[in-house]
Amino acid sequence: MAEQQLQARPLYGIGTVARLTGLKPDTLRVWERRYSLGASQKSETGRRQYTQADLEHLQLVSALLSSGSRIGEIASSERKTLERLVEACTDKSRTQVAKKPSVVFVGEAICEWLGDHQGCLTGVSAQLASTRLEAVDLDIFAGVEDVDLLVVACERMNTAQMSKLNQVREVVNPTSVLVLQSGMSESWLNELSAEGIANMAFPPDRAELAFHITRSSAEKATRDGINSLADLVAARPRLHAEAVLAEALTMETSIACECPQHLSGLITQLAKFEAYSAECSADSWKDAAVHSCIYAYASQARWLMEKALDMALQSHEDEVGQKRLKGA
Repeated sequence: MAEQQLQARPLYGIGTVARLTGLKPDTLRVWERRYSLGASQKSETGRRQYTQADLEHLQLVSALLSSGSRIGEIASSERKTLERLVEACTDKSRTQVAKKPSVVFVGEAICEWLGDHQGCLTGVSAQLASTRLEAVDLDIFAGVEDVDLLVVACERMNTAQMSKLNQVREVVNPTSVLVLQSGMSESWLNELSAEGIANMAFPPDRAELAFHITRSSAEKATRDGINSLADLVAARPRLHAEAVLAEALTMETSIACECPQHLSGLITQLAKFEAYSAECSADSWKDAAVHSCIYAYASQARWLMEKALDMALQSHEDEVGQKRLKGA
């Protein structure tokens, strides 16, 4: 019997990694030879294959180099050490590397399905165990930690499979568990629910699967003290303070244009709605997905109106400047 192992997905080529880290391919090759800092896998033809963990590690290294660190000082550091160093950087304008949701998939059916739907793994750090639940070797999960979601494909359920599911759950220790089933009895569905295990039909709806992945990551963030959608969805930064908006609201110009006043009012209202939508509750995954989009769109609309206000204010400054020149 072939030895079982977890398969990392997605896998990136050196060109993609170079683009996502800002590092040159030649630099990546040198680091691999000199510091063993590189791709953890290779294809059958010998091409480097970087896992999501490899990519994120190199992004941390790149961020620290941009902050003045030297590669020789940090090349052998573990990820957690690199994360602490990045957090300690005094330049708050630098974007910290966002960790992707970590998901473990168990089951021949789901792993085969993911092979045809690789887009579902975009932005996810996934580990695949392509074997039946009842036959999975628990040793393959050694070293796997900080898992957001465990996804198990199990057409039916019996006592032995439920026992194995609980064993895998105990070893992997995920934030959430999702069972993909087809035709499972009502009693077993109730048993899963009683154990706090979600379920959905196989083959999965891609949007709903994406929601479960996102929700598991959000649940971990909430457990760690983040409880607002505003902290979970990347929003556009505020460009203008309230004082600037108040000044624009009363601005007078010599031309028949009240754009600064109207834009200021729009921005204020959009900002209020943006804050409101961040706190909206949802009773289902569809409601949560809709509210996430509403929040993101409101943030985008507010940011675009602030950019428009920038143009209006610049036009006003040019007008004032021309008046000063004529009066000189």
